[in-house]
Amino acid sequence: MSKKAIIITDGTESINSIAKLISGELTGFNIKIIPSDQFVGTDLLPVDTFFIGCENAKPASFAYLEEMLSHINLASRTCRIFSVNEKALKYLDNIVKDCEADTTEGLLALNGEVNNTALKSWLKVLIEESTTPQHE
Repeated sequence: MSKKAIIITDGTESINSIAKLISGELTGFNIKIIPSDQFVGTDLLPVDTFFIGCENAKPASFAYLEEMLSHINLASRTCRIFSVNEKALKYLDNIVKDCEADTTEGLLALNGEVNNTALKSWLKVLIEESTTPQHE
């Protein structure tokens, strides 16, 4: 059974480009990339993992997402954040804290450039967990 993931972006070209790279690396995942202005809270219900990326801190289109994450418990989900600048990465780290999702250090793609080795390393644990049989 494939894992499900959603990648929520601010819709900018650089972030969408990174989202596509992430999607390409996640074999065995059913992935949906969605701009934050089209995101609804129920999009998170069927997913095992969610990614959030934005170019700049506090984009207007993230208001709903930010509010929702402050009021929901997603402790059973994995979250990964990514950006092209440190301020935005810190902002994303702060907005996912309250939801208690399992997070790691975010992916920083300076100048929108993603090192393929760094991307694979960043996703490694997530990929390994998806291929390990789950015991119930």
